[in-house]
Amino acid sequence: MGTAPASGGISHQRLAQISRVLLRPHRLGRPPAGNVFSVSGADGRGAAHDLQSAWAFAYAGYLPAEEGRREALCTVGNGYFATRGAVPESARDGVHYPGTYAAGLYNRLIDTVAGETVENESLVNLPNWLFLTLRIDGGRWFTMESVTVLDHGLELDLHAGILRRVTRFRDGQGRTTRLEQWRFAHMAEPHVCGLRTTITAEDWTGRLEVRSAIDATVRNAGVLRYDSLSGRHLRQLAAAECAPDTVLMVVETVQSKVRIAECARTQVHRDNGPCAAERRAVADPGWIGQDVSVSLGAGETVTVDKVVAIHTSRDRAITEPATAAAECIARAPSFDDLLDAHVRAWSRLWRRCWIDVNGSEMLRPIRLHLFHLLQTTSEHTVDLDTGIPARGLHGEAYRGHVLWDELFAFPILNLRMPLVARALLRYRYRRLPAARRAAAEAGHAGAMYPWQSGSDGREESQRRHLNPVSGRWLPDVSHRQRHIGLAVAYNIWQYYQATGDEVFFSHYGAEMILDIARFWSSIATYDPDRGRYSIRGVMGPDEFHTGYPDRPLDGIDNNAYTNVMVCWLLERALATLDALPDPRRLELTDALGLAPSEVQRWDELSRKLYVPFHSDGIISQFEGYEDLAELDWERYRGSHPDARRLDRLLEAEGDSPNRYRASKQADVLMLFYLMSADELMYVLTRLGYSWDPALIPPTIDYYLARTSDGSTLSAVVHAWVLARAHRHRALEYFGEALRSDIADIQGGTTAEGIHLGAMAGTVDVIQRCFAGVEIRGETLYLNPYWPAELGTLEFTMRYRGHVLSLSVTGKQVRVWARGGTPTPIRLCCRDSLTELAPGQSVELSFPGQA
Repeated sequence: MGTAPASGGISHQRLAQISRVLLRPHRLGRPPAGNVFSVSGADGRGAAHDLQSAWAFAYAGYLPAEEGRREALCTVGNGYFATRGAVPESARDGVHYPGTYAAGLYNRLIDTVAGETVENESLVNLPNWLFLTLRIDGGRWFTMESVTVLDHGLELDLHAGILRRVTRFRDGQGRTTRLEQWRFAHMAEPHVCGLRTTITAEDWTGRLEVRSAIDATVRNAGVLRYDSLSGRHLRQLAAAECAPDTVLMVVETVQSKVRIAECARTQVHRDNGPCAAERRAVADPGWIGQDVSVSLGAGETVTVDKVVAIHTSRDRAITEPATAAAECIARAPSFDDLLDAHVRAWSRLWRRCWIDVNGSEMLRPIRLHLFHLLQTTSEHTVDLDTGIPARGLHGEAYRGHVLWDELFAFPILNLRMPLVARALLRYRYRRLPAARRAAAEAGHAGAMYPWQSGSDGREESQRRHLNPVSGRWLPDVSHRQRHIGLAVAYNIWQYYQATGDEVFFSHYGAEMILDIARFWSSIATYDPDRGRYSIRGVMGPDEFHTGYPDRPLDGIDNNAYTNVMVCWLLERALATLDALPDPRRLELTDALGLAPSEVQRWDELSRKLYVPFHSDGIISQFEGYEDLAELDWERYRGSHPDARRLDRLLEAEGDSPNRYRASKQADVLMLFYLMSADELMYVLTRLGYSWDPALIPPTIDYYLARTSDGSTLSAVVHAWVLARAHRHRALEYFGEALRSDIADIQGGTTAEGIHLGAMAGTVDVIQRCFAGVEIRGETLYLNPYWPAELGTLEFTMRYRGHVLSLSVTGKQVRVWARGGTPTPIRLCCRDSLTELAPGQSVELSFPGQA
């Protein structure tokens, strides 16, 4: 970033080009609270959208009860860090919760819970760089609660990556002020963020004082359930003015010893030029800033630009974070120039990740979901050691840990940003030694990945969790969800299929697949009465069942999802050995000490694992599931209108979901999400079971009737499995998945961080389910079931070095190969096989499809 002189405010014409507000009510499903509006912008192809635009989200009116949700949904980020959409003058107060989180930056704290010492690692809330407030003639500092709010709105421009806030207020002296703010987390310069504040004295004359600061007194306190636990992760190391308009704050995490430096430059402009202003340094422990004063007349406007650099000791190619942050700010250009580069970077990103649904109200939430995925995992992620946090970089639920939600994000990244997907898989590879240690400590071979992962790959699942309904701290055995390793292996294989990345697969992916297969081989035990192998004491995707009624915390046996996916994995492990070049295969088997007898056992297990079935042929969720009692859902929902978290309600009544055929989320149905009917039939046939795909519809109906949808992922999976047989029901679930965070259907959880897996999953449903994109072997398959009532679907993707554009309607699909490697790709569409070279296109019709 070359040095550039400070400049004045952005012109009104330029503002209009970047984003303008269209007051059109949100009409997806029932209107969510908070009056969501649509905002327009460029469509990535140079044309402006009309009133059917879907490029932004906006909120009108100030509703304190809605602030937490809005802050999470209006987060701005760039993959390196993200900042919640809290108004800049706010502090943590039960209404507002400012939060900034850097990818992969964790710290541990120790507490005593229910008489037991527990250690929790959390994604750290960094010093609040955003803080800025004002007062007039030495009066009271502005907050939303201290004035009469006349107008208030937030507008999140998805195309430009900008959050705009406009507030008009009247203070206690009757003075009316208009406040407009723009903020961004720079998508081209990952360490830079900015806040522009334009203040207009509508009907008063006086002395305006602006306080711009960095607040390091913050703590992790964004989840009420964790409120009794320690949250003070930072200690101050230094704070100082390092230039007439610049302050620096340096802190360190108390356990992980990561240093964080934030350097903030505050400049004042009037009439498109620099403005003379008085400055005064202000500092307290954990807090440093400047008070900047100017005189204003009625109708006059002043602009304050705050540009901030954030560096940590985890960064590469720096000497140390304070120096790096100070140098970054010293050479940073004006806010205008930074904003231009930021908007251009987002435009390039959207060209790569283009999606459009002409004529559908669903487009806006789809783009919002993709926007938040791109803010959490951008190209800046490539140089970081980080996974995909289940709640993004948007809040503190799950303490910022990485779970299996990445399973729903990789299909999007593999086909758009393969380098990012590769980097995220490298996060898992670096933690392979920890997974091996965990398996060995449990008495098993291979690699046992943790259900919740953080800094170093150990199991981060909490040992006790609070039931907010009963107020009791309960044992937590979610670490028994060993199927996380299956998700890791599945992601590796799908990445390899999408990219053909032989280098990654040979040097990293194969080793993980083989060691995960080795773990499952060692955990399986032979049952001579059945002549089959069993996997006992685990949990499936359904977190309600932690055990049996007489053994509530010991896990369940032969979870169908787990066992079927283990069979899939073992066959992939055998295929991996076959696919490796001879020298690498010999190196790897020697390094792992992998004996031929183990490989033979994998083949045997992949043919003899036990899968439970009900008497009518429906796949049983786990062994003994059919023997559990039926829950009276009609009666229970009558007394509990929101029974999504059935486990909490039952525990508060002295009962347990372990007694019932009742699930939190899709479990058996996950098999239909990850596998086609043909693939599932192949696996079950390999296991020696005679299974009729005609059982899919009754299996779907059986489990839909017994699922509380306590996870946002459930609606994604259910929309998928219903798409072929019950399209209108599929669209109902899809609509619920789209609004899960927008409407906060789980009653307060969005404020703790968005549900990134569910957001990515909605895009995945569009891509892999409705558009029918599937990758197998050396072929790209298209089997579209796009609902005609949704109009035309258009999106871009990358497959094995080729840039493809797809257009799907209810009756045809067209694929353009816009560029890429000279080698043609194989495309199979409804059993019609063709080759597609760069510059070519193919159009296929399906006259029989509705």
